Amino acid sequence: MKPLIELNNISYKYKNKKILKDINLKINEGEKIALIGKSGAGKTTLISILNGIKKQTNGDVKIYSKSFNNLDNSQKSKIATIWQDLRLIDDLSAEQNVNCGLLCNQNLIFTLKNLLNISTFHKAHKCMDLCQLQSSIYSKDLKNISGGQKQRIAISRSIIQEPEILFADEPFNNLDPKLCNYLKNLFISGLNNYKIKFPNTILFSMHKIDLIDGFTRVIGLKNGEIYFDIHKDDLRESYLENIY
Repeated sequence: MKPLIELNNISYKYKNKKILKDINLKINEGEKIALIGKSGAGKTTLISILNGIKKQTNGDVKIYSKSFNNLDNSQKSKIATIWQDLRLIDDLSAEQNVNCGLLCNQNLIFTLKNLLNISTFHKAHKCMDLCQLQSSIYSKDLKNISGGQKQRIAISRSIIQEPEILFADEPFNNLDPKLCNYLKNLFISGLNNYKIKFPNTILFSMHKIDLIDGFTRVIGLKNGEIYFDIHKDDLRESYLENIY
C-alpha cells in the first residue's frame, strides 16, 4: 500500500542550527498518530513542513504522492491544521471564524457574505456544539471570550472543513482534562449525531502524555530526531523517560 504521506531524509536548519535531522516517516491512510517530545524537540517545525508553511532545508515531502506545492486546490482542501497559536481573526465573531474553515471550497461571494455576517452559520453551529461551545458565544467578538473557548473555535474551524488529513499542534491547550479527553475521542472515533465527516488520518503533537490512549501510533522526537516510532501498545515508560 502506497503511503498517504511520506518524508524522506527531511532536515530543517534555522540560523545554522539544525532543528530537524534526517526525518524519515511514512503515514498510511487511517492512522491516528501522537507526536510527543519536549518543547524544542521539533514538533511544531515538523508540522509546519507537513502543511507546507515551512520548506525543508533538505529532503523530500510527498502528500498524495506529490510535493505540497504541486497539490491541486481540491487536494489542499482535504488537509487541515489546528495551529498552536490558533490563527483566529480578531475582527470576526466566533461563528464567522468557524465559517472560515469553509473558504477553501467556496468562492468570493461566500467570503463577502461571511465578512458581512449574512452567511449561513447552520453547519458552523453544529461544529461548535460538538466542541461544547454554548450558543451564547456564537455571535460574540473574540475579545469577549476565554482562551479555552478560542481553542475550541479553532478546533471547530478544522471540523467544518471535513478534511481527510488533520495536523494539529498542541490542539488541547487551555482545556480541562474532561474536555481534552472528550475532544480527543471525538477525533479518534469520528462518531457524532450531526454526521459531520471527521478526518480519517490525524497527526497531533501533544505535551499531555495521558492523552495518547486511543492513538494507534506514537512518535517520539528528541533534539530534532525520531527517537522512537512505535505502535501505542508497545510504548514503555523507559521510552518516555528518554525523551523528557
